Amino acid sequence: MPKKRSGGGLSPTQQAAKFLGVSVLAGAVMAGIAVPAFGALGLAAKGSVEGFDEIPANLKRPPLSQRTTILDNQGGQIATVYSRDRTVVDLKDMSPYMQKAIVAIEDARFYEHGAVDLKGVLRALNKNAQSGGVSEGASTLTQQYVKNVFVEEAGDDPTKVAQATQQTLGRKVRELKFAIQVEEELGKKKILENYLNITFFGQQAYGVEAAAQRYFSKSAKDLELQEAALLAGIVQSPSRYDPVNDEAEAVKRRNVVLQRMAEVHDITQAEAAAAKAKPLGLKVSKPKNGCITAVKDSSFFCDYVREVFLTDPVFGKTQKARAKVWNQGGLTIRTTLDPQAQKSVQTSLKSHVNKTDKVAAASTLVEPGSGKILAMGQSKPYGYGKNETEINYSVDHSMGGSNFGFPTGSTFKPFLAAAALEEGKQPTQVYPAPYEMPYPDSVRACDGKTWRNSGNAKVENEDESEVGPYPLKKAMELSVNTYFVQMLEDTGMCPVVNLTDKLGVVQGNGTKLPQVPSSLTLGSTGISPLTMASAYAAFANRGTYCTPIAIASISQQLGGEKKSLEVPKSSCSRAMSETTADTINTLLSGVVDSGTGQQAGLTDRANAGKTGTTDYRKNAWFVGYTPNMSGAVWVGSATQKVKMVNITIGGQWHEKVFGGAVPGPIWKDAMTGALSGKDSPGFNLVDIPDPKDDGDKGRGDGGNGDDGRPGDGNGNGNGNGNGENRGNDNGGGNNGGPGQPQIPTPTFSIPDEWTIGGNDGGGNGGNGGPGGGNGNGGNWP
Repeated sequence: MPKKRSGGGLSPTQQAAKFLGVSVLAGAVMAGIAVPAFGALGLAAKGSVEGFDEIPANLKRPPLSQRTTILDNQGGQIATVYSRDRTVVDLKDMSPYMQKAIVAIEDARFYEHGAVDLKGVLRALNKNAQSGGVSEGASTLTQQYVKNVFVEEAGDDPTKVAQATQQTLGRKVRELKFAIQVEEELGKKKILENYLNITFFGQQAYGVEAAAQRYFSKSAKDLELQEAALLAGIVQSPSRYDPVNDEAEAVKRRNVVLQRMAEVHDITQAEAAAAKAKPLGLKVSKPKNGCITAVKDSSFFCDYVREVFLTDPVFGKTQKARAKVWNQGGLTIRTTLDPQAQKSVQTSLKSHVNKTDKVAAASTLVEPGSGKILAMGQSKPYGYGKNETEINYSVDHSMGGSNFGFPTGSTFKPFLAAAALEEGKQPTQVYPAPYEMPYPDSVRACDGKTWRNSGNAKVENEDESEVGPYPLKKAMELSVNTYFVQMLEDTGMCPVVNLTDKLGVVQGNGTKLPQVPSSLTLGSTGISPLTMASAYAAFANRGTYCTPIAIASISQQLGGEKKSLEVPKSSCSRAMSETTADTINTLLSGVVDSGTGQQAGLTDRANAGKTGTTDYRKNAWFVGYTPNMSGAVWVGSATQKVKMVNITIGGQWHEKVFGGAVPGPIWKDAMTGALSGKDSPGFNLVDIPDPKDDGDKGRGDGGNGDDGRPGDGNGNGNGNGNGENRGNDNGGGNNGGPGQPQIPTPTFSIPDEWTIGGNDGGGNGGNGGPGGGNGNGGNWP
């Protein structure tokens, strides 16, 4: 977009061409402008139109582009964005000084002539002849307004802008015909109002209201005489008379305007002299355009809102159509951002991770049941300098995020567990879960395909002490890798893929999850925090998933008309049964209560969540929720080159980073502040029985019995034993030895009804079946 008024600041050659065009047109007007023979004036030359009568009769006046205001969900301003910083105001809201100043310096006979000022042409011709150059032009305010309409319609297209400002006779002919039309249709007052709203005043300010705010931090209606004169003087050449960069030149130009106002009797000579003696009195407000200026550390969310507008078909069928609406502006966008939640997220991030750290952190909060994005932030500020970034780590690449998202680690395991429960697996399911094991030889995939472990890949648990068998509840609390690999072998990959599809889980590049065990069990695939927070929100919402939304409403005011725009709606659908969701909520409540996520657990309300740490500790996650808020926290390096071992983060040294150790506390602090003062509903928890323990204590009274052999338990002695539902206790045996069950090492799933062991001897059947005496031992559970 050129930084000067259309027609202003031209070279002598350009001024001469311009003046010649005006003079020729003036002569044509004198001769009778509507005569068809006017088309024979040679207007078919390069760059011109074929004839006056062939020019369309109606000037298309697009609504003036204006600034767009983005608000949070409480109506507080987040940012203003615009292609042109402009606020359209009525003439009554412009200082009378401003109206007189612009007319005096640009077109003193504005109220006396028509579309073309013939006297002005002759006066300029005479003056220019005397000076030997081009010292004065003859375009009227109406003609200048028409030219600015051409420029406005061209937008930011450089080719169209060049066509709208080219110095050709043809363009002058078009300008003149439309000027005649405008004079007839609008009248002088409306033309002046439109001109003062459309013209460029420098410093990114279009229109007098934006200019008044930029240079004096006040409204156009409050401009004083000397201030109005300064703005009127800038219009001819905004770069040359820029008061911010060249105060002396600006003062000279201002004083020229003041003197001209005195000459045409808009003010007295004494008033002009007094105004000339005053300093410029600038009180400059820096341009606040774009999301980089957003308050409340909401720049990344602001940028996400912009991306939503430019990509969602609800705002236009094509990208070009959407961009046109966005650039036209005049929008008031009310978003879903909760200022309390946003502040809490940023406070938590800053207190746990420094912007200068080797790693970064990102966090997003959403509302279950509505999909509303309540907060979005990260530790690296929005910007282009050192330790800043314009990449939004919380969202997918298509929305301004990282190329692929970030591997999620064990935060993926609840999806697998939910898919298995949907397939009929019981929450008491037990798997052997050794410390280390090879991936299965083959795992069923979708469409009848099969994944095969051709590379003999292995998987191991975090700690060597993690050796099964484990039930699901304990495996989830401890995040036992081998347990979930065995669960995937039983369940197959297709149920997991189908469930994650329903939960909107895709890779950060927008593609579906790959059907490989490492991705569908241990989270080796890159996913964005917004995607994870939204998917976990479905657990909080008892199985119903809602697509995330950032915009609540939009109104647009253009050309004096205000209208509401349609906005994207969250689409909610059932992803799993309520029972499955309630079961997952119960399992993940255990994670924050007594599992790997204890450092993240909230103490004042029901909450659940899951930790995640990836290979070489390049990523650490905590994703958790309450019934009314879900949030994801990622910590790692955007380049995926930093191993979080022996590392300082937020001023605290860590030998090894875990999902519960850094992301967990960030989540806890963010959620605590975001939920302060809000309701604390509970989950619909289910009863997940603990597996029968290794036996209950009991004693068998008798005398002098021998140790019972494993599975046999035949001892000598007499007496009565009091067992606790472990076996028949009609045998005796003092000090009978424990009967040890014979436990095979399983290589497959152990069904719930599986029983191991033999006759455990009489007496007390506790502790795995103490045997002894002549009693009949029961089955070891």
